[in-house]
Amino acid sequence: MKVRNKILIYFSSTVILLTAIAFIIIYLLFRLYREEEFQQRQKEKIVSTLNFMTEIEKANQELTEALDRISINSLLDEKLLIFDANRKLIYSSLDDVPVRYSNDLLKELNSIKDRIEMKDGKYDVVAVYITLKGKNYYGISKAYDQFGYSKLGFLRNTLLVAFFVIIAAVLIISVFLAKRISKPISDLARLLSNYRLGESHLPQQINTSTEEIKYLNEKFNELVKRTNEAFSFQKHSIDHISHQLKTPLAVLVSELERLKRTTSDNELKPELEKQINRTRSLAEVINALLEISKIEAGQLVEFRNIRVDEILFDNIEELNTLHPEFHFELNYYPDQPEAERLSLKINEMLIRHAFQNLLSNCVTYSNTPESKILIDCSSTQELKISISNSGNPLSTEEEKYLFNHFFRGENSRGQMGFGLGLVLAKKIINLHAGSISYSNPAADLNVFEIRFPLS
Repeated sequence: MKVRNKILIYFSSTVILLTAIAFIIIYLLFRLYREEEFQQRQKEKIVSTLNFMTEIEKANQELTEALDRISINSLLDEKLLIFDANRKLIYSSLDDVPVRYSNDLLKELNSIKDRIEMKDGKYDVVAVYITLKGKNYYGISKAYDQFGYSKLGFLRNTLLVAFFVIIAAVLIISVFLAKRISKPISDLARLLSNYRLGESHLPQQINTSTEEIKYLNEKFNELVKRTNEAFSFQKHSIDHISHQLKTPLAVLVSELERLKRTTSDNELKPELEKQINRTRSLAEVINALLEISKIEAGQLVEFRNIRVDEILFDNIEELNTLHPEFHFELNYYPDQPEAERLSLKINEMLIRHAFQNLLSNCVTYSNTPESKILIDCSSTQELKISISNSGNPLSTEEEKYLFNHFFRGENSRGQMGFGLGLVLAKKIINLHAGSISYSNPAADLNVFEIRFPLS
């Protein structure tokens, strides 16, 4: 069922049901009030008649009839009977309304139970026990509440008309509100259906004041952006991998064919060594792409507390084995940092790979055979690691694309590489809630700064 129809049904049915219940309660309360109020008037009529009779005990029949004629119209279709203490009828009104009563009814009346109320068809019947001037009396009043029933009927008709008017108004308002509320959702659904994956622009923002719809729209745009990035990465990866692998593979095939024609053993060995190195480079590209794809796919990795400086020492030792002429200078700030500020909850393999890429770049692109590493433990909020080396810096324009897939700056000309090392390093560091940035504070100085939160 559409959201619009749900809003229409739920809202209108709720309001209509509550209105119906409220009107029914009003009607029932008024009906009870009418009955109670009219029966109270009947009792008051009995009392007033008795008071008048005790004042004129010696009055003749004409006076009593005059009393009836004066008061008979106060209650429509009324029959009033008054009995003395012996339950003997001493007064009866002049109208012709029959009153069926029994001595059992009168016997039920006493000083404790001095009032009985009942219904006789459309008539209200009230029987009372009254003590007046030391004498006991019984009174029975039967009357039809014409004005009360007339008001009750008018109220019923008014409530019915109001109920149907409210139903019509609620349905109209419900349709309007349902359309108004569901419009942003419909607009978002329309944008979703019209959007094609790979388009350069994001879907437009939905014009709405509803915070939930705004949040949904923002999250959808974020999802589209991430999907486009993944789609773009996949598309460009195929292009770049094809381009990057085609050349070395062609060279490898060409060299192997040339080796077939080589007869000298002295020439064969160094040539094979070159081909082995080229094959290793291809393997490194494939491994780097696999690691990047794992991170981008959100693959779960295991974290545990490890000292970062120990990983750096291991990386330096490995590189010194391959490049003994290159020197890494590692310093701490302060000189004797607390051990817990060097310990981070990380994935050792991934962080080792990230540092390996950064330190390898120092070896590859440095103008001098040295690099400086500073581990700053002065902050209680984060651990900062700076890796610097001399060399040609990147231009301002090149800095924008430094962490893009397969990007290589002008300073990398003539050097082997595929532009994936920094991409992988950044993704690994981001996975650990850290950040990496590049700067060139001097003309021949390149600095990479990595920050990891300690909490």
